Amino acid sequence: MTAGGGWRLGAALLAALLVLAGAALLVGPYALTPGEVAAALLGQGDRQAGIVVRQVRLPRVAAALLLGAALASAGAAYQALFRNPLVSPDILGVSAGAGLGAVLGIFLSLPVLGIQLAAFAGGLGAVALVWVVAAAVQRGDPTLVLVLTGVVVGALAGAATSLVKVLADPYDQLPAITFWLLGSLAAVTPADIAPALPAVVLGLVVLGLLRWRINVLGMGDEEARALGVEAGRLRLWTVVAATLVTASVTAVAGVVGWVGLVIPHVGRMLVGPGFGRLLPVSAAVGAGYLLVVDTLARSIAATEVPLGILTAAIGAPFFIWLLARGRRGWS
Repeated sequence: MTAGGGWRLGAALLAALLVLAGAALLVGPYALTPGEVAAALLGQGDRQAGIVVRQVRLPRVAAALLLGAALASAGAAYQALFRNPLVSPDILGVSAGAGLGAVLGIFLSLPVLGIQLAAFAGGLGAVALVWVVAAAVQRGDPTLVLVLTGVVVGALAGAATSLVKVLADPYDQLPAITFWLLGSLAAVTPADIAPALPAVVLGLVVLGLLRWRINVLGMGDEEARALGVEAGRLRLWTVVAATLVTASVTAVAGVVGWVGLVIPHVGRMLVGPGFGRLLPVSAAVGAGYLLVVDTLARSIAATEVPLGILTAAIGAPFFIWLLARGRRGWS
């Protein structure tokens, strides 16, 4: 893609995000007109419309943009790191660990902030355990060892989560646990977004700074060393940054799957596999996609549909379509 084409694509994606954000502020059980939304954003007009826009929909729009951009970027980073288009952000157990942390927080009746901190700590702790175990093994392909260890740790975290669900109060705690594990932005507030935003920005900045070196990893460890790139250290920093991004948003929204798996494929269709271009495009497409999904979640039924259900319902058929096409865009 030429530089001019890249700028045009970037401008188109930005314009699409603005349009989608505006539409998300209009749509919902309490329908609003563009004039009412504009007046509410300026602190004028109907009081009820102002409450709906500023206190309910605007935080949700911001959270959906952050969640989609974070998960899609982390997915692109993990897929580049492991040289595998079937990898998603939960490959190292971060989602399972965050889920276990949040479930324990709900089981212990912690406040909302405590549940979010427990989820964040659980996600980082799971990946830290994966890295320690993989480093202790020190045999075979280090990337394969990381993946296999992540699968094992994720399975253990999932088993522990199931045990806590069995022990939880079926009338109070269990519904809250189930709803959290399916992902939702129904109760998100600016106070929920504030702690996650710096962590997501930091992780994305690190991935952006490493974008050219991450491309080199796709050539293999020996070729990377020949080009002066320390593969082990680069792999560690990439895992840390992508995990920080994933754990931060998972702590706020719950477990939302398929975004980090599917959206990087869309990005590669648009700009190819080069990580320097793929990262910002995946972030923008992921942000718009989650914004659309969240708008549908609160609009298509009388009861809000959890995000995880919709992302799976949309992502699985799309992925089957990709497999049926037999694309070779990864290579």
